[in-house]
Amino acid sequence: MSDWPKSHKNANNAKIEKMTEDASKFLGGILGDISSRSAYTQIAIGATSGWFTGFATMKVGKFAAFAIGGGIILMEIAHQEGFIEIDWSKITGKLDKVTDKVETAVTGQEKNWIEKTERFVDRKIDRAENLLKSKTKKAKKWYSKLIGDENGPKVNDLHIFLTAFIGGIALGVASS
Repeated sequence: MSDWPKSHKNANNAKIEKMTEDASKFLGGILGDISSRSAYTQIAIGATSGWFTGFATMKVGKFAAFAIGGGIILMEIAHQEGFIEIDWSKITGKLDKVTDKVETAVTGQEKNWIEKTERFVDRKIDRAENLLKSKTKKAKKWYSKLIGDENGPKVNDLHIFLTAFIGGIALGVASS
């Protein structure tokens, strides 16, 4: 009973190998040694294979662009709605460590304490700015007065990104 899966797998592998051999014989018969054929045949085979490669690349590229762009949009919407919380201090901390290692490897010198302090203070100022932008009423009113946008709606990065993405889709549909 335990030999059945192995024999079934071996039979399937044999079928796949036969199909692969048949396909390579078929393509070998069509393409073979192209340099020994006439110039017209070489041009026809080159143009056909080039067209097929371009067509397949465009189809795969469109799908990949749609999948990646859609994923980015979904992640941004989830972040805006509060479903995803990004720990930027953790990301920047790890990024700083990697950056330091790369700079040390490239230049052969480690950063001095002044440069490390400067980066630390810069990060703390960025964090303070982010705290001011949080949803507390007082900070929100102060920030709104500071930028001069007390009454009207404010366009944020998500609106600009979605508008550009929809415009890109429209251009892609129009050009295909």
